[in-house]
Amino acid sequence: MASIRPPAVAGTFYPADPGQLRQQVENLLAAARPQALPRQPKALIVPHAGYLYSGATAALAYALLLPWRSRITRVVLLGPSHRVPLQGLALPPWSSFASPLGSVPLDQTAQERLQDLPQVGVSDQPHLLEHALEVQLPFLQCVLETFQLLPLVVGQADAEAVAEVLDRLWGGPETLVVVSSDLSHFLPDREARPRDQDTARRILDLETSLRGEQACGAMPINGLLRSARRHHLQAHCLELCNSGQTTRDLQRVVGYGAFALLPEASHD
Repeated sequence: MASIRPPAVAGTFYPADPGQLRQQVENLLAAARPQALPRQPKALIVPHAGYLYSGATAALAYALLLPWRSRITRVVLLGPSHRVPLQGLALPPWSSFASPLGSVPLDQTAQERLQDLPQVGVSDQPHLLEHALEVQLPFLQCVLETFQLLPLVVGQADAEAVAEVLDRLWGGPETLVVVSSDLSHFLPDREARPRDQDTARRILDLETSLRGEQACGAMPINGLLRSARRHHLQAHCLELCNSGQTTRDLQRVVGYGAFALLPEASHD
């Protein structure tokens, strides 16, 4: 099997041309005006739709990383399985993930630390066509300097199963956790907005009982929020919006949110 996982959605979710892609991401980052945060984010929750729809929202979170771009050298990236039924969490079999901007090496040492966990396996199928993780790579490649990646597709797994994985990988300021998730799906705008606002409130309260109709990445989010409680993180909502603001179709929208989690002042 090839040691590089090639892009699956380049040319659809984002540009396949490297120059166009870098320019689009840099433009999104330049236009972002994120909240000023007092400490380095430990984790982000970002959307994974096409850049036309949710790229500006994701950029608000990624722009926060720029002051720490040389400090962050490992990214633990989790997202839901959209195409393949999956029990537990799946690591990939490759040694690197590629985007049009180049390849990112995978953290093999960190993968070995998960080998004894029954909820974690190795499989190419959940990763091959999965867009939720892939669309985050160009942003990470543009905001960070040199980093290794640990990508996990999350299927049916409760909050504790995911949190156990994250706790093993938590590390220090060199490690960033990114959870890829959209919010509500295909509701009218008038129903989607209050539902997404309620989901945002639950994330800010570090609740660990989100369901799939609230966020497609509910299971990795729940695991992150459980770990966040243990590690005394505080969540900040950067933006809530939906696809209707781009498409002008308010009858069937997808919700997007960007969140940053950082240590509380007393646990810095």
